[in-house]
Amino acid sequence: MKICGFTFIRDAVKFDFPVTESITSLLPIVDEFIVVVGNCNDGTLQLIESIGSPKIKVFHSVWDDTLKEGGRALAAETDKALSHIPPGYDWAFYLQADEVVHEKYLDVIVKAASQYANDKKVEGFVFKYVHFYGTYDYTGDSRRWYNHEIRLIRNNGNIISYRDAQGFRTRQNKKLAVKLINAVIYHYGWVRHPRTHLEKLGNFYGFWDGEEYIPRKLTDTDQFDYSKDVDSLTLFNGTHPAVMQKRIAERNWEANFDLRKKRFSARNRLLYRIEKLTGKRLFEYRNYRII
Repeated sequence: MKICGFTFIRDAVKFDFPVTESITSLLPIVDEFIVVVGNCNDGTLQLIESIGSPKIKVFHSVWDDTLKEGGRALAAETDKALSHIPPGYDWAFYLQADEVVHEKYLDVIVKAASQYANDKKVEGFVFKYVHFYGTYDYTGDSRRWYNHEIRLIRNNGNIISYRDAQGFRTRQNKKLAVKLINAVIYHYGWVRHPRTHLEKLGNFYGFWDGEEYIPRKLTDTDQFDYSKDVDSLTLFNGTHPAVMQKRIAERNWEANFDLRKKRFSARNRLLYRIEKLTGKRLFEYRNYRII
């Protein structure tokens, strides 16, 4: 059984993506890791090369700047990375540049991938998610954060990225038949210095909002307000992946929240309470079929 990792990245230095931690977290269980580096001049390529692993294979890409709606540019880059995976691999493990795998789940992943390597009915695996917000101390626990998503897919040439690259479907636009795996993806996409995060959002919103999107010009003092529009957070009591410890120790900003405050509509407040009582998220969107 063989697994190949894959991802894409651009402007990793400029927008402070934890991409080296992301890639490094998966290296122990993959035989190869495909990284598609987009057109940029901020040192992203050098950052990837600094990891120094012979497993990493770098390919270069020029983003299609006409894909300015619905996150299609991200799906296109995901598919480019996936296309570089050799056919000899059973599985392809997708990690976005702000996602990290905790080392405690590596054996679980290998065991599941080995168990179903020859079961062609299983097209992938769905992972649970933890979404960090503001700092490494808080996680989002409301319905605005997706609970599960596909990250390990069968390398059969018939699976492509779906919509804004959050998940996958077949080339015939059918949902994948997947197994739920007892492993978690740690998502750090909403944790960076408030100024850097504001700059990152100004850049990335253009890939969802269409050709007419123009980011506002920032002043020297502008920063992202993490307390704005957040509906519900909880304190993180677990451990972070080992590869994240240096980054966490070097954090140079603060963000504090009153966890008692919840900002819900009446409907979402009821659904939130049901989820906390039962552990089940009613009416959850699922871009897959669990078998």
